[in-house]
This record gives sequence, structure tokens and C-alpha cells, in this order.
Amino acid sequence: MMKASSQAGWLSRLKAGLQRSAATVTEGLSSVLIKRKLDESALAELEDALIAADLGPSVAAQIVASFGKSRFGKEVSSAEIRQALAEQITAILAPVARPLEINFTRKPFVILVVGVNGTGKTTTIAKFAQSYVAHGLKVTVAAGDTFRAAAVSQLKLWSERVGAHCVAGESGSDAAALAFRALEESRAQGSDILMIDTAGRLHNKSDLMQELAKIVRVIKKLDPEAPHATLLTLDATTGQNAHAQVDAFRAMTNITGLVVTKLDGTAKGGVVVALADRCKLPIYAIGVGEQADDLQPFVAEDFARALVTGGEDQ
Repeated sequence: MMKASSQAGWLSRLKAGLQRSAATVTEGLSSVLIKRKLDESALAELEDALIAADLGPSVAAQIVASFGKSRFGKEVSSAEIRQALAEQITAILAPVARPLEINFTRKPFVILVVGVNGTGKTTTIAKFAQSYVAHGLKVTVAAGDTFRAAAVSQLKLWSERVGAHCVAGESGSDAAALAFRALEESRAQGSDILMIDTAGRLHNKSDLMQELAKIVRVIKKLDPEAPHATLLTLDATTGQNAHAQVDAFRAMTNITGLVVTKLDGTAKGGVVVALADRCKLPIYAIGVGEQADDLQPFVAEDFARALVTGGEDQ
């Protein structure tokens, strides 16, 4: 998704996008960073600061335990603490920092996109589609959130902009039937990838579960192995509530990976670390803005450094 020439620009946007989250981490660590030694009091403050920064109790306990083993009672500098934090967070994130791999023996490769309304499903689809089209792939998108006319209109507009074929129906039409038609059309057109948008009405969970199950059941009639990937979009501004969304959608369908959006609008970016630790699901991409290039593959070390240092040299 990222060209080598855009690496520096993306890192700058990532650092800028995580400024609020980095400020939260730094503010919580301020009293720890001015101490000369890591004693019991400093370690307790460190744990509280990490929890307050949305890294979660499990991650905080892991990091404090490591600090206690290797640095307890020792004099440490602010830079040393930041560096050690970045390294430990990187170690937690690295196992889940995996790109979405497209299996080109499946044509089209079917990607089902799920998530609560407002998490950025439609724009995520558009950004992925633009990247795929830019790499010479033929993409079809299905406007499967038929409950919201605005979502259908938005996806149609995005498709025109990025050069993808869009399959849409009437407002309120059957989402499974639309997905079936989209798979038929994408096959007929020789599309490499089919991305299917879905509804996200968790307040009516039973209906949503039935709808998702029906979509999967219907497209399997054409391709028994579809969908080949199921992405869950999460809005970083929801913080720890993201865990509940993962649990809810995992109960409905086979989630293969996460896309975390809106990191630029929150001080809760630490939740990405908590998600990696608790859910163990691949994090395919993260977003720090509305532009197409503001969604990029997740790189553990870059994220950890930006979160802990705000991009400053250590």
C-alpha cells in the first residue's frame, strides 16, 4: 500500500496523528521521568500511567514486571525509560503487525468489511480500493450497508473517484442478494478483488448477526471459501470500548484482522497496544486522517516510537 518515496511523509503524518496519544502517555509518565531511580513508588506510577493511556492493565503489568526485573533500583534517564517502553511495546505489537495478503488464486478475492456504524468502513473500503487500483488490480465494491442510503451514496462516489466498479441496490434492499449479485458481476468483469460493505447496527445485534450470516451463506453458494478475509474496522476514539466491539463481531463472523481508524482524533491511541495483547488478531492497517494515503499498513516499531516519544529523538 505504501511506496518507498512516501515512507517519510507517512511517518510524519503518523507522528502528527499520534500527538494527542503521545501527550497522554508523556503526561502520565512525567512524575516517573523526573525520578532518578525506579523504586516501588515509581513503578506503581508507571503502571497507573500506562493504564490511563489506554494500554490496558495486562500490558501495564507486563511492562512494569519487565522494568522491575531489569531496572529496579537503578538510576535511569528519561530517554532510557522511553526507549525501553518503545522496545517493549514494539515486542507486543510485532506479532500482530501483518499486512492483508491477497491470494490471487482466488478470483475475485472476497473481502467482507464489518464494524459499527461510524467507524469508517466505507472510507476504509475506498482507501483499500484506491491502493489496489493504483497497483493495477481490478476492484469491485458492493454497497452492502443497504440500511443507510448515505453509505450507499458515499461508496458510489468513492468508487467513481478511485476507479473501482460499484454494485449497489435500492435503499433497504436485501444485503445478501446484493452481495451475491456483486460476486457474480465481479466474476463476469474479471475483478481481482471484491470488497463488501455491511451494516453495523449493534443495538439490534440479533438482526445484524442474521444478516451477516446470510451474506456469508449466500456468497458461499458461488465460492465455498468466500469470504477470504473479514476486516473489522475500529474507531480508536472509542478507547477500551473497542474490545467489546471485537467480542461482538467475533461472535457473529470469522474476523481475520483489524483496521484501526481515526487515530488522529484521539488521545486513546494506546488501545491499539491493548488490542494486540488481548485479541491477538492481525492489525492490517491504521488510519490517521481522511485522505487515501492516511491509511497505511501497520508497522509495530513506527507506531511504538510515535506513541512513546511523539516522534522526538530519544
